[in-house]
Amino acid sequence: MSKLIMAQENGRIMGGPDKIFGVSTLAKKRIAEIGKENVVNSTIGALLDDDGNLIVLSSVIDVLKNLSPTDYAEYAPIAGTPEYLTTVKKAVFGNYQPTGYVEACATPGGTGAIRNAIQNYTKRGDIILTSDWHWSPYNIITTEIERKLNTYTLFDENQNFNYSSLDQKLNEILKIQDETVIIINTPAHNPTGYTFTLEDWDKVNEILKKAAEDKTKKITLLVDIAYLDFSGDADEYREFFSKLEDFPDNVLVLIAFSTSKGYTLYGMRCGALLCLTPNKDIAEEFKMVASFSSRGSWSNGTRASMVVLSQIFANENLLAKVTEERHKYLAILTKRGNAFMKAAKECNLKTCPFDSGFFITIPCKNADQVGEELQKSNIFAVPIGAGIRISIASISEEACKMIPAKIAEAISNVK
Repeated sequence: MSKLIMAQENGRIMGGPDKIFGVSTLAKKRIAEIGKENVVNSTIGALLDDDGNLIVLSSVIDVLKNLSPTDYAEYAPIAGTPEYLTTVKKAVFGNYQPTGYVEACATPGGTGAIRNAIQNYTKRGDIILTSDWHWSPYNIITTEIERKLNTYTLFDENQNFNYSSLDQKLNEILKIQDETVIIINTPAHNPTGYTFTLEDWDKVNEILKKAAEDKTKKITLLVDIAYLDFSGDADEYREFFSKLEDFPDNVLVLIAFSTSKGYTLYGMRCGALLCLTPNKDIAEEFKMVASFSSRGSWSNGTRASMVVLSQIFANENLLAKVTEERHKYLAILTKRGNAFMKAAKECNLKTCPFDSGFFITIPCKNADQVGEELQKSNIFAVPIGAGIRISIASISEEACKMIPAKIAEAISNVK
């Protein structure tokens, strides 16, 4: 007798656990058996200390603890509190405040921002474009709202940004539909740790402007900046924003912001979708459609986290304290990344180009089998298509020095 399924597929693949959480569950089981000191769990996409405990910015939590009941119990406006909408622009752009029209709408984390961008700037059945190496929930989000995800090849044979692949894929999509969303995750790309250079952005601009010469086409560039505040120097890593201001009206720039990483408010699910455009009418339209989609899905966001961020940016001393504390942990993360890349070079382990951030990816064949081979050495990593993703955010510097040789060995054994 066949199993009764009440839910509609709606383009989704029904059943099956999330791969990241599946491997993480196996790691936790092994830890329970032999102790966490004997297991390397590199599956977690959050910053942990060397003992495996979640790092939380105490300066941020102090603000949270001092909120009034109204600050966390009252409904937030659908688009976000007015103070938050002003603050989020400061948090995103820093010293690179744009000259065009900028609007924002609160979302539950960066995920909500990505969802609303795709929902509002494409139609059902449309193809969305991102790189072949990408955060796997992009596919879940697009499928859930009945779109399709297509990819271009991020790196060429010299391990540089493959702008010709982006150009080719974008033109293929625009031949069969009149609009699309392009997702670029930078800086500190998940899962590779790559950061688009200013020269890369020049190429992106050239490609989008050329495609936009056909005024019947509409292109939305969605920049996912989830790891911005854990990438490096605040000004240096925001310089690329200056490259996003000179587009024609039929190229809209959207930015997905999250407080999860930079403010360690992972569970409070606070973020925003921002638009940047030279056209006032398009900015006003964004405000309307973004709020409409929010109302039709999660309604409104977590007021407490909006108040926390607003209070931090309203107090120079408090902001300085948060920034200083974050820098301390950024230094730890940087040391881990440097240690991993040095050890990888010593054992001739090829990685994707890495600059900064939470993750490093090792391209390999039979990634699932390589992952299983690593588990024999009590090392848990996430297979992602054509490679293995290591979360350097969740493991110690010593582990970063040790595991590249183990990965190289596992790849060799699977061959």
